[in-house]
Formats: sequence, structure tokens, C-alpha cells
Amino acid sequence: MSSPLGYTYSDLHVGLQFRSPGRTITDADLVGFAGLTGDFSELHTSDVYAQSSQFGRRVAHGMLGLAYAHGLMWARTGELRQTAIAFLGISDWRFVAPIFVGDTIFVDYVIVELRDSRSKPDQAIATFDVRLVNQRGDVLQRGKKALLCSKAPLAAVAASQAAELPEGAAR
Repeated sequence: MSSPLGYTYSDLHVGLQFRSPGRTITDADLVGFAGLTGDFSELHTSDVYAQSSQFGRRVAHGMLGLAYAHGLMWARTGELRQTAIAFLGISDWRFVAPIFVGDTIFVDYVIVELRDSRSKPDQAIATFDVRLVNQRGDVLQRGKKALLCSKAPLAAVAASQAAELPEGAAR
């Protein structure tokens, strides 16, 4: 079972399922993402254009959904803080349905493969089947993500904890 600092490698197994907290998509998200990426497509930024599109209203950038899906997983939940070393990649990612302003998105993910690293015996690779869903359970995006994991709790977590607490504070 996970500790307050998240799961250790020994807790992980194929079939282990997670669900992220929700995140409601706002107009500010679309405007901010357009500014960050330079993607000011009218489908994302113009109500007049979007109302006449096949979607009938503005749609969030597909890459915004992917970015938020990533952030909602390990980074926001902290579930894999003890073990996550590095994000290795994405495969078979599909944009299945539009994300609209006002949708609350969640990430459902399950470990589908867990294998030892071929080059580092103290590390492993966890592969997750990932589904980005909205408040109705509609799948919006899906694919696989791979994460490099440490088999021992990360020293960086202990160092970060020590730095976060003021001297004399109880744990």
C-alpha cells in the first residue's frame, strides 16, 4: 500500500490502476496555451468560427489535453514520487474526441507492463495504458506512456523533504 509519499517500486504491479484528480478546462487555458505555443487557430480562439464548425463551439488544443493529462498523472498526484526518475515517451497516442471549455478532465491509467531496465539493474520501466476522459466518462485521448522507475526510494525525495521542513518541525 502506498505511503503518504506515494508508492515504492515494490508496490507496483501489472494491473495497478490509478485515477487523477479532475481539472476543469477554462477559457484562460485555451488563451494561455495559444500564447505559449503560437497556435491561435480560430477553432480554439474564435466563437464565431467555432460555432460554424462541426463541433459547434470552441475546442481545446489537442496538445493542451495531452499536456494536462501528463501533469495530472504523476506530477500532480505524487503517487510515484518515491520511484519516478524520468518520463521516457508516448506511443500510440490518439485524439479521440474534442475537449470543450467547461469539461472536467480526469486521467485513468493502469500499469500494463513492468520490466527491468536492460542497462541499469537498480531501475525498471513501467508502461501505462492511459485514457483522458471527461466528466461523463467519454474517452477524449488515449495511448501509452513509459516511465523510468527506481527500485529503491529516491534520495532526492528525502533531500526535498528535509529542505521543506523548518528546523525543529515534526514530521
